[in-house]
Amino acid sequence: MAREKTFIAIAGNIGTGKTTLTRLLSERLGWIPYFEAIHGNPYLADFYRDMRRWSFPLQVFFLTHRFQAHQKIVQSQNSAVQDRSIYEDAHVFARNLYEQGNMEERDYRNYLCLYDIMCHEIEPPELIIYLKKSLPCLKNRIQLRGREFEQAIPDEYLLSLNSYYDEWMENYAFGKKLIIPSDHLDFIENRKDLEELIGQILEALDQKDLFLKPSV
Repeated sequence: MAREKTFIAIAGNIGTGKTTLTRLLSERLGWIPYFEAIHGNPYLADFYRDMRRWSFPLQVFFLTHRFQAHQKIVQSQNSAVQDRSIYEDAHVFARNLYEQGNMEERDYRNYLCLYDIMCHEIEPPELIIYLKKSLPCLKNRIQLRGREFEQAIPDEYLLSLNSYYDEWMENYAFGKKLIIPSDHLDFIENRKDLEELIGQILEALDQKDLFLKPSV
């Protein structure tokens, strides 16, 4: 069946299941997955030990990687799903670090200038999916996946990110958005949860006939 190209991004806090959903959607719908640069990231472990020292280089690293991935998606002929969008870097993570005193103002202003330049060079996704999850569920998922550098993330940090995510999503106007309360969703063990979410995604895209194909 002929398909038109589509680009969606999965947004959400640390531990919401973005990477898992990105992989499952790519497998289910035949889209190319673009994952966040976690493995091999030269700053991440240092950042969680000393956020103030490493916040700026870490955010620039993520911004650069996200911009490069975004460009590849837009320039490609293939449909794609991206694990976290470029917009979250500025409106959630960098803002949170600055307002908590973990990024100097001159670095933050420099970062925002770079972000604005990049945003003028890209087209937004057709749809952003925001996986919304409460603090207890975030902590449980972080513990289960066992990344050592994430285990000491303060509750206040995660709660602050949730707050900024909610505000960003409320004001997001670059394209369509789909907010999914995900505390009780299990994409891996419960196939019904995945299929219902896919139905919501296709409904939001208004292109159900182009993308839906039999389950394998």
